[in-house]
Amino acid sequence: MNDTQWDFVHNLASEAKWAPGLREIFEYRDLGIKAGTKGDYIAHLIRHDGKTTKDEVQKWHVHDCTFQLVYVLNGWATFEYEGQGRRTIRKGDCILQTPRIKHREIACSDDFEVLEIVSPADFATRIVEAPPAEVEPAE
Repeated sequence: MNDTQWDFVHNLASEAKWAPGLREIFEYRDLGIKAGTKGDYIAHLIRHDGKTTKDEVQKWHVHDCTFQLVYVLNGWATFEYEGQGRRTIRKGDCILQTPRIKHREIACSDDFEVLEIVSPADFATRIVEAPPAEVEPAE
């Protein structure tokens, strides 16, 4: 954790600003946590923007982070995780992705929306080789 004291944050829904981000088919709403924690964490809402463009993150990739939590607010998405197989996450589901786990998105609904919390706030995303073929566990 950063030695600098964190700031109190009250992010108002009435003042929400949505912007492009990592994924071309999603838009992002920064919740002010990156600034409030001096970069220790980022929390943002991510929602499907209606585009059907394929993007690089649908390939196998990793995030260079130490913590990543995804909570589904609406819709569904199917991901494939190294060592975990395909998992479909739906409204109310939560995923704690282990650091640098190889994964990819297979598909998502048009109404897909999640809360994502990551540490550190500034993390790299790298395209990687697919893991060896694995037996698919049941969803």
